[in-house]
Amino acid sequence: MSRRTLALWCPDWPAMAAAAESDLPSLHPVAVLSANRVVACSASARAVGVRRGMRKRQAQAVCPEMTVVTADEGRDRRLFEPVVAAVAELIPTLEVLRPGLVVIPGDRAARYFGGIETLAEELVDVVSACGIESQVGIADEVFTAVLAARHGHQVPPGGDRAYLADRPIADLALEPSLADPSRTELVDLLRRLGISTIGAFADMDITDVATRFARDAVVAHRLANALPGRVPSGRYVPTELTVDHACDPPVDRIDVAAFIGRTLAERLHRRLRDAAVACTRLTIEATTERGQHHSRTWHCAQPLTPESTADRIRWQLEGWLTGGRRGRTQDRPDSPIVRLRLEPVEVVEAGALHHQISDGRADDPDTEERARRSLVRIQGLLGGDAVRIPVLSGGRGPAERITMVALGDEPTPQRDPSAPWPGSLPQPTPAVLVETAICVLDASGGPVTVTERGAFSAEPVTVRLPESAGRGRPACWGLSWWAGPWPADLDRSAAGGLVARAQVLLDDSRALLLCYRGGEWIVEGVYE
Repeated sequence: MSRRTLALWCPDWPAMAAAAESDLPSLHPVAVLSANRVVACSASARAVGVRRGMRKRQAQAVCPEMTVVTADEGRDRRLFEPVVAAVAELIPTLEVLRPGLVVIPGDRAARYFGGIETLAEELVDVVSACGIESQVGIADEVFTAVLAARHGHQVPPGGDRAYLADRPIADLALEPSLADPSRTELVDLLRRLGISTIGAFADMDITDVATRFARDAVVAHRLANALPGRVPSGRYVPTELTVDHACDPPVDRIDVAAFIGRTLAERLHRRLRDAAVACTRLTIEATTERGQHHSRTWHCAQPLTPESTADRIRWQLEGWLTGGRRGRTQDRPDSPIVRLRLEPVEVVEAGALHHQISDGRADDPDTEERARRSLVRIQGLLGGDAVRIPVLSGGRGPAERITMVALGDEPTPQRDPSAPWPGSLPQPTPAVLVETAICVLDASGGPVTVTERGAFSAEPVTVRLPESAGRGRPACWGLSWWAGPWPADLDRSAAGGLVARAQVLLDDSRALLLCYRGGEWIVEGVYE
């Protein structure tokens, strides 16, 4: 028997939330902007020609009377909370993918309401009572249900793959909450290769997809084939799960903080157990006597245990009380801690596990589990920041595009990877990142620099390591090819002068990424 999933979608939610906060009439055109481009607009704005991706000036020229607001995820979440609460009164088990989109496991709920269609009608009525328009999609898998909700469709049991087959390939990146940030680039590449529908992509051999495209392509291929994935597992978080503790006397020692943290972890998990849920995302907040506030959100692929929760409290408070790994005094609290608060941000049904989809290879799950436990053990011995994982970030250089985040912490990039980055490094990205000083020389052996107009001062012929880097014997290689230089920073005053990058191919077939900064060259990456 096929499992059934319902997706409840509130169209144009960012625009609806902005209109509600500004108390605008329901038919007044509204556009929400991020990075000076339209990311959402109301139906009335769309009716006169406003589209997502338009620049602000172009959108205002199309609709001069339109109200323009800045994107605010906090506003979207805050105003969507009453809708979530209303739906949770009807069906307690739900998962919020983003403000404006909720998915619900429909099997048991459908039996209670007498049918999946009746359940969908009840959901629309409940949301309508909040003054919000909504549509429901029904399918076997979460991804298919979300796409079906945009058209109010019900996909027959077992018919997900057939429903997706004729849809445009761009639909793979239509819902950002279910797509990697690089999914748009994958869709553009597939379109250029002549693959215009999801069905055509699904027909490709998985081996070809895994070897020819990036990692996210394997995930997208599974979605295109409607292969079984996770079911909606989130749940509306009751406020009574939060644990708030007043420290009397105030805490200024690590051992005392660790003891209190273990006690609070036990209290939190008793409440979670009574509610038959487990926590996968937890916010730990601390407040000092003078009102200084310190907060951190921890995210785990598997539900937290009392021991892992206590460890995270200890790691966080230890790092704060000691000023972090560098011991910086300015990072320490200004007075003893008087209040600790544990707030479950995301909960799942008790016993549920969230395993991240890997790179598509059939790896031994026992080996992966042992590796995970080993990393957690190392973290327990050395502290929360001892084990870090890379997260795709925004930036112009390859090193800037990586944010190292502690294992178990919220995988939040330091800079937005989807934002425009003028002067960023063109693809491909180096496989190995280094930072080694190097000399670039012309045919006469003179140094090659970058002029104010962004060009080489002379044609580069050889590169040479300084004597200090070559262990007393300079190493020199000829160049068989080079490209660039490209300006890498538009704000020269902030960068300390002109910054530019170039790619070179050595005569031994190695390819390097060079960066010109402060009047000197460094090797920034090695291509493999």
